[in-house]
Amino acid sequence: MLPAMIFFTGVPGSRWSGIAQEIKQNPSYNKTDRTPNRKYFHSEYSGHFDAYFGTGMEFNCNLDQANLNRPFSDWSTSAGCKLLMSHEWPYHFDEITQRYTDAWIQLVYRPNLASFLWWKQAGGFNITYPNYDWYKDEETMMKRIEEQNHLILEFGQKHKLKWTQHEIHSDIFLATYKP
Repeated sequence: MLPAMIFFTGVPGSRWSGIAQEIKQNPSYNKTDRTPNRKYFHSEYSGHFDAYFGTGMEFNCNLDQANLNRPFSDWSTSAGCKLLMSHEWPYHFDEITQRYTDAWIQLVYRPNLASFLWWKQAGGFNITYPNYDWYKDEETMMKRIEEQNHLILEFGQKHKLKWTQHEIHSDIFLATYKP
């Protein structure tokens, strides 16, 4: 059974948005955060559909329940599990595990350079949703990708998480922390 919330994270270019779309095909997930202004399409790939939390994004990374509910038009538990998406959750792992003891954390890992190159191919700073201004320039983007991936792997190691390879993309790995 799914928890009420899953904190979902991956670095820019990790293809985590596409994986989120795969996950949310399950009717047990709350999809009321999907609105036309949150859609971004690129080439033949899926693009973005869901709300994002982060610095300069539509919703910040404030972990108050009211903020986490904001993107959803129906925040009742009967609407399904909320998949809360942010590149910045790795900076908040300790607080998330302390404040939300029943929530899961799902991690997507893809190597740094592959992620950076995919982010650029998907539109880079021209991506219209979400907002990547916080990353400032390509040098800072690469630094943040390295930093966030390091924190993702460190969290996985700390909690002895089992990583599974994505069935389509051999350089993407997934792990789930369940308290």
